[in-house]
Amino acid sequence: MLPKKEIRLHQRLQLGLIHLAVAMTLVPINSTLNRVMIKELAISATLVAVLASLPYLFSPIQVAIGSFADRHPLFGKHRTPYIIAGLLLCVLGVIVSPYAAFAMAKNFWGGLALGLLAFIAWGMGYNLSAVSYLSLASELSGEKGRSRTVAVMFFMMITSIILTAIALSRMVDPYTPQALLRAFWVVGLTALGIGLLGILRLEPKRDAGHAIGDIHYTWGNMLRAVLGNRQAAYFFWYLIILLAALLGQDILLEPFAAEAFNLTVQGTTRITAIWGGCMLAALAAAGALESRTDKRNVARWGGMVALAGFILIIASGFERSLPVFYSGIVLLGTGTGLSTVSNLSLMLDMTTEGSVGLFIGAWGMANAISRLLGSVMGGALRDTVSQAAQDPLAGYLVVFGLMALMLLVSLWMLRQINVRDFRQRTQTMSVVDRAAMVE
Repeated sequence: MLPKKEIRLHQRLQLGLIHLAVAMTLVPINSTLNRVMIKELAISATLVAVLASLPYLFSPIQVAIGSFADRHPLFGKHRTPYIIAGLLLCVLGVIVSPYAAFAMAKNFWGGLALGLLAFIAWGMGYNLSAVSYLSLASELSGEKGRSRTVAVMFFMMITSIILTAIALSRMVDPYTPQALLRAFWVVGLTALGIGLLGILRLEPKRDAGHAIGDIHYTWGNMLRAVLGNRQAAYFFWYLIILLAALLGQDILLEPFAAEAFNLTVQGTTRITAIWGGCMLAALAAAGALESRTDKRNVARWGGMVALAGFILIIASGFERSLPVFYSGIVLLGTGTGLSTVSNLSLMLDMTTEGSVGLFIGAWGMANAISRLLGSVMGGALRDTVSQAAQDPLAGYLVVFGLMALMLLVSLWMLRQINVRDFRQRTQTMSVVDRAAMVE
């Protein structure tokens, strides 16, 4: 078993380095490459969205990976080998992905096959590493130290996204295919080095032959846990609609800026840094607000600010106004930060002792579904509307309008969420119902 000691600062920082390293590999794929594929290489936004969504399609394997790692240590470690394997796959995916994109422009089917391998590698690596380092963070921190550990990891992750976006924007200026390939290599290898430094001597030794836990949880368990509680089911669908609106714009925002304002690859890559900086400031503000007001109020304010951001982004497309567009990005990042903290707190409130794993898994599934739904729906709608209207810009504006409408729906749903009702229904669940959740 792990020694029951207070987690040390250097351990929290090491966990943050692993989280940071994995996040670094996401930035080139989700910010720079999607813009190049859609704008410079004229690849279908639907196809780009499907490729970018593969990690979330594979997210259910996290349950199996976590359960397998609990019972099958490698080289005496339950987490370290799986984290390293996942990080290597992430780095492989990010390095190969631009080669695949350029290959698609010359030999579509050959390039598509390589692209599938690259994005599947990144997706498998993300899921393999994420469930492993989050499990290790939970084990090292203990119940009392988890919130602080998560805060440190999240802060370091957002900071890394901002710094990686800034570095990428400089490495691809001026843009050439060779500059893009070189930048992806630099980011990938840097992430690998940081991640290995983070995992070094982090996981303590356990008792020989020790297995962690003896209950197998599945996606079926989680669905039954959610559907058996009216408030939990309502919150589940609320999260899907909210996150699909907030995160579904990821692959389209930079191509939109390139189309509407003729921004360079360097210019559009900086959008991620602006969005991330505003989100980071909002995360800090939300923490202070939660001590003074109800969490639902903070969530409501976050949704309203993000909605205003989408409205300004749409207006910027009609007016072709870059200042209005940047104002929209600032509001969208701020609203996303406020909404993230408050809804994460609500999510943690809507768990109960003895079934934390089930409900946290269900909320994780809602996040995966929303990202998949938002990205694919946005890419397909953009392509369909743009072709029908014979105007590339029209597709983006319709998608952003749909995101704004989804935020309005989520704000209405938020009014119906009642944590106290959730806990009462969970506590009165019958023994038979509880037993049915575990296979």
